[in-house]
Amino acid sequence: MSLPETMRAVRFHAESGKLSLETVAVPRPGPREVVVRVAACGICHSDLSQFDGHIPAQLPAITPGHEASGTVAAVGSDVRHWQVGDRVAIAAGRACGRCRSCVFGGTIDDCEALEVMAFAYDGAWAEYVVTPGVSLISVPDNVPMEQAAVLADAVATPYGALETADLRMAQSVGVWGLGGIGSHLVQLARLAGASPIIGLDPVAGVRDRALALGADFVLDPLAADTPDRIKEITDGRGLRVAFDCVGRTSTVAQANGVLGQRGKVVLVGISAENIELGREGSFLGRRHAVIGHLGYKMKHLSDLVELVSRGRLDLSASVSAVLPLEDFEEGIRRLREHDGHPIRVLLKP
Repeated sequence: MSLPETMRAVRFHAESGKLSLETVAVPRPGPREVVVRVAACGICHSDLSQFDGHIPAQLPAITPGHEASGTVAAVGSDVRHWQVGDRVAIAAGRACGRCRSCVFGGTIDDCEALEVMAFAYDGAWAEYVVTPGVSLISVPDNVPMEQAAVLADAVATPYGALETADLRMAQSVGVWGLGGIGSHLVQLARLAGASPIIGLDPVAGVRDRALALGADFVLDPLAADTPDRIKEITDGRGLRVAFDCVGRTSTVAQANGVLGQRGKVVLVGISAENIELGREGSFLGRRHAVIGHLGYKMKHLSDLVELVSRGRLDLSASVSAVLPLEDFEEGIRRLREHDGHPIRVLLKP
Protein backbone atom coordinates (compact mmCIF):
# COMPACT_ATOMS: atom_id res chain seq x y z
CA MET A 1 0.00 0.00 0.00
CA SER A 2 1.43 3.37 -1.00
CA LEU A 3 0.86 6.33 1.26
CA PRO A 4 -0.65 9.58 -0.03
CA GLU A 5 1.49 12.69 0.07
CA THR A 6 -0.83 14.81 2.22
CA MET A 7 -3.57 14.38 4.82
CA ARG A 8 -5.88 16.35 7.09
CA ALA A 9 -4.79 16.89 10.69
CA VAL A 10 -5.87 19.08 13.58
CA ARG A 11 -2.94 21.20 14.74
CA PHE A 12 -2.50 22.98 18.07
CA HIS A 13 -0.29 26.08 18.01
CA ALA A 14 1.11 26.77 21.47
CA GLU A 15 1.91 30.47 21.11
CA SER A 16 -1.58 31.47 19.96
CA GLY A 17 -3.41 28.68 21.79
CA LYS A 18 -5.41 28.04 18.60
CA LEU A 19 -6.51 24.82 16.93
CA SER A 20 -7.04 24.46 13.20
CA LEU A 21 -7.70 21.74 10.65
CA GLU A 22 -4.77 21.79 8.22
CA THR A 23 -3.34 19.90 5.28
CA VAL A 24 0.03 18.43 6.22
CA ALA A 25 2.46 15.83 4.91
CA VAL A 26 1.69 12.18 5.62
CA PRO A 27 4.46 10.82 7.88
CA ARG A 28 6.82 8.13 6.61
CA PRO A 29 8.01 5.36 8.93
CA GLY A 30 11.55 5.12 10.23
CA PRO A 31 13.22 1.67 10.29
CA ARG A 32 11.44 0.61 13.50
CA GLU A 33 8.25 2.58 13.00
CA VAL A 34 4.77 1.92 11.63
CA VAL A 35 2.33 4.31 9.98
CA VAL A 36 -1.29 3.68 11.02
CA ARG A 37 -4.36 4.84 9.14
CA VAL A 38 -6.46 6.21 11.99
CA ALA A 39 -9.92 4.71 12.48
CA ALA A 40 -10.88 6.74 15.57
CA CYS A 41 -9.23 8.86 18.25
CA GLY A 42 -10.62 10.06 21.56
CA ILE A 43 -10.79 13.56 23.00
CA CYS A 44 -9.28 13.44 26.49
CA HIS A 45 -9.25 15.95 29.35
CA SER A 46 -5.45 15.94 29.19
CA ASP A 47 -5.76 17.24 25.61
CA LEU A 48 -7.85 20.10 26.99
CA SER A 49 -5.26 20.67 29.73
CA GLN A 50 -2.60 21.27 27.08
CA PHE A 51 -4.88 23.65 25.18
CA ASP A 52 -5.56 25.57 28.40
CA GLY A 53 -1.91 25.69 29.42
CA HIS A 54 -2.34 23.51 32.52
CA ILE A 55 0.05 21.03 30.89
CA PRO A 56 2.86 23.09 29.32
CA ALA A 57 3.29 22.62 25.58
CA GLN A 58 6.54 20.90 24.62
CA LEU A 59 6.48 21.86 20.94
CA PRO A 60 5.45 25.02 19.05
CA ALA A 61 2.86 23.05 17.05
CA ILE A 62 1.55 19.53 17.47
CA THR A 63 -1.26 17.20 16.43
CA PRO A 64 -3.32 16.25 19.52
CA GLY A 65 -4.91 12.88 20.26
CA HIS A 66 -3.50 9.90 22.15
CA GLU A 67 -6.39 7.41 22.32
CA ALA A 68 -6.36 5.85 18.87
CA SER A 69 -6.96 2.74 16.84
CA GLY A 70 -6.57 1.98 13.15
CA THR A 71 -5.01 -0.26 10.53
CA VAL A 72 -1.36 -0.57 9.60
CA ALA A 73 -0.68 1.39 6.40
CA ALA A 74 3.12 1.13 6.12
CA VAL A 75 5.98 -0.50 8.05
CA GLY A 76 9.64 0.38 8.47
CA SER A 77 12.43 -1.79 7.14
CA ASP A 78 13.24 -3.36 10.54
CA VAL A 79 9.63 -4.10 11.53
CA ARG A 80 8.81 -7.80 11.33
CA HIS A 81 5.73 -8.34 13.50
CA TRP A 82 3.28 -6.00 11.72
CA GLN A 83 1.86 -6.16 8.20
CA VAL A 84 -0.22 -3.74 6.16
CA GLY A 85 -3.88 -4.17 7.02
CA ASP A 86 -3.39 -5.33 10.63
CA ARG A 87 -5.95 -3.89 13.08
CA VAL A 88 -4.22 -2.20 16.01
CA ALA A 89 -4.62 -0.06 19.10
CA ILE A 90 -1.89 2.52 19.62
CA ALA A 91 -0.22 2.93 23.00
CA ALA A 92 0.37 6.59 23.72
CA GLY A 93 4.07 6.48 24.38
CA ARG A 94 7.53 5.80 23.02
CA ALA A 95 10.78 5.10 24.80
CA CYS A 96 13.15 8.07 25.05
CA GLY A 97 16.19 5.99 24.01
CA ARG A 98 18.44 8.00 26.36
CA CYS A 99 17.67 7.01 29.96
CA ARG A 100 19.60 4.32 31.82
CA SER A 101 16.89 1.73 31.22
CA CYS A 102 16.78 2.37 27.47
CA VAL A 103 20.58 2.33 27.17
CA PHE A 104 20.76 -1.05 28.90
CA GLY A 105 18.05 -2.68 26.81
CA GLY A 106 14.87 -2.06 28.80
CA THR A 107 11.41 -2.25 27.24
CA ILE A 108 9.07 0.64 26.60
CA ASP A 109 7.50 -0.05 30.02
CA ASP A 110 10.87 0.42 31.72
CA CYS A 111 11.69 3.82 30.18
CA GLU A 112 12.36 6.45 32.83
CA ALA A 113 11.48 9.40 30.58
CA LEU A 114 8.68 8.05 28.40
CA GLU A 115 7.64 10.44 25.62
CA VAL A 116 3.86 10.80 25.38
CA MET A 117 2.04 10.98 22.06
CA ALA A 118 0.26 14.30 21.36
CA PHE A 119 2.62 16.08 23.77
CA ALA A 120 6.17 15.06 22.81
CA TYR A 121 5.32 13.98 19.25
CA ASP A 122 2.36 14.15 16.89
CA GLY A 123 -0.84 12.40 17.87
CA ALA A 124 -3.80 10.94 16.03
CA TRP A 125 -6.32 13.70 15.37
CA ALA A 126 -5.32 13.03 11.79
CA GLU A 127 -5.80 10.59 8.94
CA TYR A 128 -2.44 8.92 9.59
CA VAL A 129 -0.06 8.72 12.53
CA VAL A 130 3.46 7.29 12.87
CA THR A 131 4.41 5.29 15.96
CA PRO A 132 7.09 2.83 17.08
CA GLY A 133 6.22 -0.73 16.11
CA VAL A 134 6.56 -1.79 19.77
CA SER A 135 3.77 0.64 20.74
CA LEU A 136 1.03 -1.34 18.98
CA ILE A 137 -1.37 -4.02 20.23
CA SER A 138 -3.29 -6.31 17.87
CA VAL A 139 -7.07 -5.87 17.85
CA PRO A 140 -9.25 -8.90 16.98
CA ASP A 141 -12.00 -8.54 14.39
CA ASN A 142 -14.75 -8.81 17.04
CA VAL A 143 -13.57 -5.68 18.90
CA PRO A 144 -15.02 -2.49 17.35
CA MET A 145 -12.35 0.01 16.42
CA GLU A 146 -14.13 2.75 18.40
CA GLN A 147 -13.85 0.65 21.56
CA ALA A 148 -10.23 -0.19 20.80
CA ALA A 149 -9.46 3.54 20.67
CA VAL A 150 -11.04 4.12 24.09
CA LEU A 151 -8.85 1.40 25.59
CA ALA A 152 -5.68 3.44 25.06
CA ASP A 153 -5.78 5.67 28.18
CA ALA A 154 -9.45 6.06 29.12
CA VAL A 155 -9.58 2.39 30.16
CA ALA A 156 -5.91 1.42 30.40
CA THR A 157 -5.03 4.21 32.85
CA PRO A 158 -7.65 3.18 35.45
CA TYR A 159 -6.70 -0.47 34.86
CA GLY A 160 -3.12 0.45 35.75
CA ALA A 161 -4.37 2.40 38.77
CA LEU A 162 -5.89 -0.79 40.20
CA GLU A 163 -2.42 -2.34 40.05
CA THR A 164 -0.88 0.73 41.67
CA ALA A 165 -3.42 0.42 44.50
CA ASP A 166 -2.73 -3.31 44.83
CA LEU A 167 -6.50 -3.74 44.99
CA ARG A 168 -7.75 -7.06 46.36
CA MET A 169 -11.14 -8.75 46.21
CA ALA A 170 -13.76 -7.54 48.72
CA GLN A 171 -11.83 -4.36 49.50
CA SER A 172 -13.94 -1.19 49.69
CA VAL A 173 -13.37 1.45 47.02
CA GLY A 174 -14.40 5.07 46.51
CA VAL A 175 -14.05 6.82 43.15
CA TRP A 176 -14.10 10.64 43.17
CA GLY A 177 -15.00 12.03 39.71
CA LEU A 178 -17.01 9.83 37.37
CA GLY A 179 -15.90 11.05 33.95
CA GLY A 180 -14.10 8.81 31.48
CA ILE A 181 -11.39 7.63 33.88
CA GLY A 182 -13.67 7.34 36.91
CA SER A 183 -16.51 5.55 35.12
CA HIS A 184 -14.12 2.93 33.79
CA LEU A 185 -12.53 2.62 37.22
CA VAL A 186 -15.96 1.67 38.57
CA GLN A 187 -16.34 -1.02 35.91
CA LEU A 188 -12.84 -2.40 36.43
CA ALA A 189 -13.06 -2.34 40.23
CA ARG A 190 -16.22 -4.42 39.99
CA LEU A 191 -14.51 -6.82 37.60
CA ALA A 192 -11.65 -7.08 40.11
CA GLY A 193 -14.07 -7.98 42.92
CA ALA A 194 -13.99 -4.77 44.99
CA SER A 195 -16.86 -4.37 47.46
CA PRO A 196 -18.52 -2.04 48.11
CA ILE A 197 -17.83 0.41 45.29
CA ILE A 198 -18.88 4.00 45.98
CA GLY A 199 -18.93 6.57 43.17
CA LEU A 200 -18.85 10.27 43.96
CA ASP A 201 -19.74 13.08 41.56
CA PRO A 202 -21.79 16.29 41.90
CA VAL A 203 -23.74 15.65 38.67
CA ALA A 204 -26.83 13.49 39.20
CA GLY A 205 -26.88 12.06 35.66
CA VAL A 206 -23.24 11.03 35.95
CA ARG A 207 -23.99 9.28 39.25
CA ASP A 208 -26.85 7.39 37.60
CA ARG A 209 -24.49 6.24 34.87
CA ALA A 210 -22.03 4.94 37.49
CA LEU A 211 -24.78 2.88 39.07
CA ALA A 212 -25.55 1.33 35.69
CA LEU A 213 -21.85 0.54 35.22
CA GLY A 214 -21.48 -1.30 38.52
CA ALA A 215 -21.23 1.10 41.47
CA ASP A 216 -22.99 -0.21 44.60
CA PHE A 217 -23.65 3.30 45.89
CA VAL A 218 -23.34 6.82 44.47
CA LEU A 219 -23.03 10.01 46.49
CA ASP A 220 -22.79 13.75 45.96
CA PRO A 221 -19.37 14.79 47.33
CA LEU A 222 -20.79 18.26 48.07
CA ALA A 223 -23.49 16.94 50.41
CA ALA A 224 -22.78 17.60 54.09
CA ASP A 225 -23.52 14.03 55.15
CA THR A 226 -21.32 12.30 52.55
CA PRO A 227 -18.49 11.34 54.98
CA ASP A 228 -21.06 9.90 57.40
CA ARG A 229 -22.71 7.96 54.59
CA ILE A 230 -19.39 6.41 53.57
CA LYS A 231 -18.70 5.36 57.16
CA GLU A 232 -22.20 3.89 57.34
CA ILE A 233 -21.83 1.99 54.06
CA THR A 234 -18.49 0.51 55.19
CA ASP A 235 -19.80 -0.44 58.65
CA GLY A 236 -17.61 2.19 60.26
CA ARG A 237 -14.36 0.82 58.83
CA GLY A 238 -13.83 3.44 56.15
CA LEU A 239 -12.52 2.86 52.64
CA ARG A 240 -9.57 0.69 51.81
CA VAL A 241 -8.78 2.57 48.58
CA ALA A 242 -9.90 6.00 47.37
CA PHE A 243 -9.23 6.89 43.74
CA ASP A 244 -9.14 10.64 43.14
CA CYS A 245 -9.91 11.28 39.46
CA VAL A 246 -10.42 15.02 40.01
CA GLY A 247 -7.08 16.35 41.26
CA ARG A 248 -8.19 18.95 43.79
CA THR A 249 -7.33 19.58 47.41
CA SER A 250 -10.99 19.31 48.43
CA THR A 251 -11.44 15.85 46.92
CA VAL A 252 -8.13 14.54 48.27
CA ALA A 253 -9.00 15.83 51.73
CA GLN A 254 -12.45 14.24 51.65
CA ALA A 255 -11.03 10.95 50.39
CA ASN A 256 -8.34 10.89 53.08
CA GLY A 257 -10.92 11.69 55.74
CA VAL A 258 -12.97 8.57 55.00
CA LEU A 259 -10.09 6.09 54.67
CA GLY A 260 -9.82 3.22 57.08
CA GLN A 261 -6.67 2.02 58.82
CA ARG A 262 -3.80 1.68 56.31
CA GLY A 263 -6.01 3.03 53.55
CA LYS A 264 -4.68 4.50 50.31
CA VAL A 265 -5.50 7.57 48.25
CA VAL A 266 -4.48 6.99 44.63
CA LEU A 267 -4.14 10.23 42.64
CA VAL A 268 -5.25 9.68 39.05
CA GLY A 269 -6.86 12.97 37.96
CA ILE A 270 -5.02 16.04 36.70
CA SER A 271 -6.05 19.63 37.33
CA ALA A 272 -4.42 23.04 37.43
CA GLU A 273 -4.71 23.15 41.22
CA ASN A 274 -1.78 22.60 43.59
CA ILE A 275 -2.69 19.74 45.92
CA GLU A 276 -2.37 20.32 49.68
CA LEU A 277 -2.34 17.11 51.71
CA GLY A 278 -3.06 18.65 55.10
CA ARG A 279 -1.56 17.88 58.50
CA GLU A 280 1.01 15.14 58.82
CA GLY A 281 -0.75 13.57 61.78
CA SER A 282 -3.77 12.62 59.70
CA PHE A 283 -1.51 10.25 57.75
CA LEU A 284 0.76 9.00 60.52
CA GLY A 285 -1.80 7.85 63.04
CA ARG A 286 -3.84 5.66 60.71
CA ARG A 287 -0.95 4.77 58.39
CA HIS A 288 -2.54 6.34 55.31
CA ALA A 289 -0.68 6.45 52.01
CA VAL A 290 -0.96 8.82 49.05
CA ILE A 291 0.22 7.32 45.75
CA GLY A 292 0.42 8.99 42.36
CA HIS A 293 -0.55 7.09 39.23
CA LEU A 294 -0.05 8.00 35.58
CA GLY A 295 -0.47 5.98 32.41
CA TYR A 296 -0.31 2.26 31.80
CA LYS A 297 1.87 -0.59 30.60
CA MET A 298 1.70 -2.42 27.29
CA LYS A 299 0.51 -5.51 29.15
CA HIS A 300 -2.44 -3.53 30.53
CA LEU A 301 -3.54 -2.61 27.02
CA SER A 302 -3.12 -6.21 25.88
CA ASP A 303 -5.12 -7.50 28.87
CA LEU A 304 -7.96 -5.11 28.10
CA VAL A 305 -8.16 -6.14 24.46
CA GLU A 306 -8.49 -9.72 25.70
CA LEU A 307 -11.23 -8.82 28.20
CA VAL A 308 -13.27 -6.94 25.61
CA SER A 309 -12.77 -9.65 23.00
CA ARG A 310 -13.98 -12.34 25.43
CA GLY A 311 -17.00 -10.31 26.48
CA ARG A 312 -15.79 -9.85 30.05
CA LEU A 313 -15.60 -6.05 29.78
CA ASP A 314 -18.49 -4.20 28.12
CA LEU A 315 -17.49 -0.86 26.60
CA SER A 316 -20.66 -0.42 24.53
CA ALA A 317 -21.65 2.62 26.61
CA SER A 318 -18.18 4.20 26.59
CA VAL A 319 -18.41 6.01 23.24
CA SER A 320 -20.79 8.93 23.59
CA ALA A 321 -20.40 10.23 20.03
CA VAL A 322 -18.28 9.72 16.92
CA LEU A 323 -17.73 12.98 15.04
CA PRO A 324 -15.91 13.68 11.78
CA LEU A 325 -12.46 15.17 12.16
CA GLU A 326 -13.60 18.59 10.99
CA ASP A 327 -16.06 18.76 13.91
CA PHE A 328 -13.28 18.68 16.51
CA GLU A 329 -14.49 21.93 18.08
CA GLU A 330 -17.93 20.41 18.70
CA GLY A 331 -16.30 17.40 20.33
CA ILE A 332 -14.24 19.64 22.62
CA ARG A 333 -17.38 21.61 23.53
CA ARG A 334 -19.26 18.43 24.44
CA LEU A 335 -16.47 17.31 26.73
CA ARG A 336 -16.01 20.71 28.38
CA GLU A 337 -19.72 21.25 28.97
CA HIS A 338 -20.52 17.63 29.89
CA ASP A 339 -23.08 17.70 27.09
CA GLY A 340 -24.82 14.34 27.43
CA HIS A 341 -22.38 13.46 30.25
CA PRO A 342 -19.95 11.93 27.74
CA ILE A 343 -17.45 9.27 28.71
CA ARG A 344 -15.60 9.63 25.42
CA VAL A 345 -16.23 11.61 22.27
CA LEU A 346 -14.26 10.23 19.33
CA LEU A 347 -13.03 11.86 16.14
CA LYS A 348 -13.12 9.80 12.95
CA PRO A 349 -11.08 10.95 9.94
